[in-house]
Amino acid sequence: MVNQFKLHPWHGIRRGNEAPELVTTFIEIIPSDTVKYEIDKHSGYLMVDRPQKFSNIVPALYGFIPQTYCAENVAACNMAATGRTNILGDGDPLDILVLTEREITHGDIIVRAIPIGGFRLIDNNEADDKIIAVLNNDDVYNMWKDLKDVPKTIINRLKHYFLTYKQMPDKEPTCYIDEVYGRDTAHEVIRASIRDYERHFMGMA
Repeated sequence: MVNQFKLHPWHGIRRGNEAPELVTTFIEIIPSDTVKYEIDKHSGYLMVDRPQKFSNIVPALYGFIPQTYCAENVAACNMAATGRTNILGDGDPLDILVLTEREITHGDIIVRAIPIGGFRLIDNNEADDKIIAVLNNDDVYNMWKDLKDVPKTIINRLKHYFLTYKQMPDKEPTCYIDEVYGRDTAHEVIRASIRDYERHFMGMA
């Protein structure tokens, strides 16, 4: 029997044959969530990672691209672009935010998304890129083909979330965005994360 049991969102769901231009995305949290949900890597079920800090609310659908991994190749992309050294991948699937004008009321769902850019984010010396995409066939946001098409106010809202979502008032910041990049670079990062996944989970060089 095929699919007799629930597929693991990270390993069992296909990222899509059209990646990186069009990717399957597993959504963990939505803007109305007051806690941060995250996939339990062992079981594949959503778990509560932590309450959202202070007034921080994720400003878009947030999840990951299945069958991706942030390790050596993603870290190498970061160091080549920024000149940083001793950067590691964060050991998670590649994060993605999906912009849509439609209200989606819960996470733990699959959507198809078109990557248009991303943030080259560093968190405690680990590459933790955030791909930005638009929901496939979204009547309003589908006009945005590259991050340069997105209003700066939206970009700043997304940046503010990631620069502050872990920040405590009495501690030094740990997250930095070194670069805001467009569609072509987003495709490069996605390809690097696919190579990392194939190396670490499929035994491919």
